[in-house]
Amino acid sequence: MPKKINFDRRNFIKNNFFYGLGLGLGVPVFYKHLVKKEIPLLKDIEGISFFNLPGKHKDMVLLNDRPINAEAPPHLLNDDVTPANKFFVRNNGIPPRKEKIDVKNWTLKIEGESIINEKRYTLESLKTKFKTKTLQLTLECGGNGRSEFNPPAKGNQWSLGAVACANWTGVRLRDVLMDAGIKDDAVYIGYYGEDTHLSGDPNKDPISRGVPIEKALQEESLIAWAMNGEDIPLLNGYPLRLVFGGWPASCSGKWLSKIVVRNKVHDGKKMGGQAYRIPCKPVAPGTKLEDKDMCIIESMPVKSILTFPKTGAIISIEKELEIKGHAWAGELKVIALDYSIDFGSSWQACKLTEPVNKFAWQHFNGKIKFPGKGYFEVWVRAKDEMGKMQPMVLPGWNPKGYLNNACHRIALKVV
Repeated sequence: MPKKINFDRRNFIKNNFFYGLGLGLGVPVFYKHLVKKEIPLLKDIEGISFFNLPGKHKDMVLLNDRPINAEAPPHLLNDDVTPANKFFVRNNGIPPRKEKIDVKNWTLKIEGESIINEKRYTLESLKTKFKTKTLQLTLECGGNGRSEFNPPAKGNQWSLGAVACANWTGVRLRDVLMDAGIKDDAVYIGYYGEDTHLSGDPNKDPISRGVPIEKALQEESLIAWAMNGEDIPLLNGYPLRLVFGGWPASCSGKWLSKIVVRNKVHDGKKMGGQAYRIPCKPVAPGTKLEDKDMCIIESMPVKSILTFPKTGAIISIEKELEIKGHAWAGELKVIALDYSIDFGSSWQACKLTEPVNKFAWQHFNGKIKFPGKGYFEVWVRAKDEMGKMQPMVLPGWNPKGYLNNACHRIALKVV
């Protein structure tokens, strides 16, 4: 299979078509005195596609096909609510074949050391026994932005598009767990799905993660069967999945068939070792760490993405440019979103919407009047309700390349 084209962040300016064209024609680069080599530009994926994934937009970017993982270029994420065909795909194993999924007989088991009564629910019983709820919930892969880390981190080299916010319909996990009964010693829940290990060994789980019981019992934690009013796409977990907004998407188990309530931190596949963990304290790039020095990722950091215009756009000096995008902050709310066109030397406020509900991303827009013609970059930076802002450069290095929330930047030519 052809390999994904690699756009080196250190060569973003050099390789940018419009920048090169501008230099060739003698077009001025505004604020060029502020460009420093130690502030690398983040890359944007263009619409490179090797083949069309079933049910996905033709411009989704395939990272690998075994397991299937794909992301959306930033400009595809301009919708307020992410359509199913633009929702990123993050798989660890092989999804069940859709023709072999018997929806009428699909069941969800609830068991574990800290459950009072083991239960089994059909999809129909979940829909009729419990109150249905629809929420907009943001899911982001913990490794979104991994491609920027140096030294490089192993794993899917996600750029910016492993994030999405859809309308999810299902029942509260809390209601189902309460129906079965939870013991006082409950600490964690874990999930098991019907995807299979890449080796084909039925005795191996491709992934089995979970969340603390407090997260599981939140009002917004769902067992979902629909995305945007329709069946969840197969690649995103059809016919049933967990959805935990604000935490790494790996917590939201797909093809869900079993939930266990544990009296200890769940020890399923990819819960131990260094998977979905970061150093408990800051370390120098390239540091070798022992497993005991790594802590489980929980709430995701504050972040934003520019979805309009597309990087590389040609803008008329005669008109104001309207920029659009989204911002989110794990368990928290975003309270401010600013943009800069002078490499972070000064910032201007954008209009920012309130979240539709907790864990929904927020939308921003702003208008920019450029001071002259030439090459510009638009940067955006979000701030959460605890006062934390996105860093302008890559945040603390970690060996697995998680939690990159550096400012998103796009390149423009003003003519």
